[in-house]
Amino acid sequence: MYTMSSDDFTMHTSDCDAVGGGMPVSSLPDEVTSLDDLDCECWGAFDSFDEIE
Repeated sequence: MYTMSSDDFTMHTSDCDAVGGGMPVSSLPDEVTSLDDLDCECWGAFDSFDEIE
């Protein structure tokens, strides 16, 4: 479901075009506590974590 960019270790959705090279991960890092912690525009399609998980 999630992809971590190998360039800057940012988190993205699995279908994000901006991620470039990356590796799939099963969960978001513990330090992500809100959608505001996720920098990429790919998260803008979600209103809450409930929609993601």
